[in-house]
Amino acid sequence: MPQELLLQVAPEIAANETLLNDYLSRQLKISVKEIQHVTIVKRSIDARQKAVKINLKVIVYLKGEPFLEQKIALPDYQNVANAQEVIVVGAGPAGLFAALQLIELGLKPIVIERGKDVRGRRRDLKAINRDHIVNEDSNYCFGEGGAGTYSDGKLYTRSKKRGDVNRILELLVAFGATPDILVDAHPHIGTNKLPQIIQDIREKIIECGGKVLFETRVTDISIKNNEVQGVTTQNGAVISANKLILATGHSARDIFELLDKKKVLIEAKPFALGVRAEHPQSLIDSIQYSCDYRGEHLPPAPYSIVKQVNGRGMYSFCMCPGGVIAPCATSPGEVVTNGWSPSKRDQHTANSGIVVELKLEDFKPFAKFGALAGMEFQKSIEQKAWQLAGQTQKVPAQRLVDFTQSKTSSDIPKTSYVPGTTSVELGQIFPGFLTQIMRQGFSEFGKSMKGYATNEAILHAPESRTSSPVRIPRDNYTLEHLQIKGLYPCGEGAGYAGGIISAAIDGEKCAQKIAEVLIK
Repeated sequence: MPQELLLQVAPEIAANETLLNDYLSRQLKISVKEIQHVTIVKRSIDARQKAVKINLKVIVYLKGEPFLEQKIALPDYQNVANAQEVIVVGAGPAGLFAALQLIELGLKPIVIERGKDVRGRRRDLKAINRDHIVNEDSNYCFGEGGAGTYSDGKLYTRSKKRGDVNRILELLVAFGATPDILVDAHPHIGTNKLPQIIQDIREKIIECGGKVLFETRVTDISIKNNEVQGVTTQNGAVISANKLILATGHSARDIFELLDKKKVLIEAKPFALGVRAEHPQSLIDSIQYSCDYRGEHLPPAPYSIVKQVNGRGMYSFCMCPGGVIAPCATSPGEVVTNGWSPSKRDQHTANSGIVVELKLEDFKPFAKFGALAGMEFQKSIEQKAWQLAGQTQKVPAQRLVDFTQSKTSSDIPKTSYVPGTTSVELGQIFPGFLTQIMRQGFSEFGKSMKGYATNEAILHAPESRTSSPVRIPRDNYTLEHLQIKGLYPCGEGAGYAGGIISAAIDGEKCAQKIAEVLIK
């Protein structure tokens, strides 16, 4: 009978099939020739001791034991060309996985995306990086695949209670992702590989009779007797349906404004805000792995750190080993940062959002905006950063230790942020309470991670799109909006997800609830 084993081995053993089989043969006291196959079920890194180890969960099949290579296949999607239609606004993970689930359940999705297809987005990303031109409909946040497509493709989620994480991972593998995402403790596809997977998902939706409309921005939602009737797009086209999944992402401010204008109930929601810190990857490796050189068998080291400062959480967010910082503004006149890594994580720098949790009381200066107070707070900081950096997509920057000492940096070395930097004392950008927390928090970080608090580290401001500043309330069971029948707020933009996996799960859940109503 196949044996399941938990191992802790050196990185070079975990990375080499022959060495792993030799190790297992010694552990099991058998000849290596008796081992037919070894399946790695889970893999993680243990860097708590000076000698870094790899934790493995494996299944060992010996000669004569039944073993069949498992190939993950797509569900048996049916043709829904003539089925009842459901509008899905947004082609991020929530919208795309909602569309796939609708097809699987026999309904026809009409996916409406304001941005371009995943390949077409590249020209607009080049324009913001090289020419400082922001396309309001096509950028790092808007377009096919959503914000995660060109900002890393991390698949790790703590939201195990939200739904079936493995189902989403297996679907991604079936659409072309590496099977390693089923094994690794912190799975990651990479910004360079995710676009092809997204394209294949879209082609499957169309092949099965669904529709995907690009460069089509929803400008109105038709509501009659508190029930959805359909949507109007920017060119005046009307698309009718009485079920609408609203999966527009955390940066679709025009949709929040539309709902507020139409007196559709929305709520201000706390989020987190701060800076994006960039270190040399070699420095993070030396801190995390306690070595001068990590070697060829260990990946670039990530880090995760949390501190409580003055009753607020300050923590790392969306940490990108071997990655770069990107300009993620969605409108002219603002500066926004985010980070991403290619699949190999082979850049020389590491970056992470370092953010502080906000509270609703922080938005009081913007109280006149009602449910949009948090959004206006967010905008004010992004706009101030744009002003201080020179009214381009250059980003305000400061050396880390200089920031803790309220000292403008005399120079800023070249960083991975392509549009460039301007030396700014970052305390000018943030409210006083937030600046104070970050100054103290970085000093605390330096005590926990020896070497982290260094002037080799460059802070870029702001990191402001961590999550939606608005929640669109819905019934806990039906997932319909509390007031509007047929409206299903979904994913990050509605305040019910926090990354690719949780957004995809939420998209599926909304599709399932619609099917319960429409398919008797």
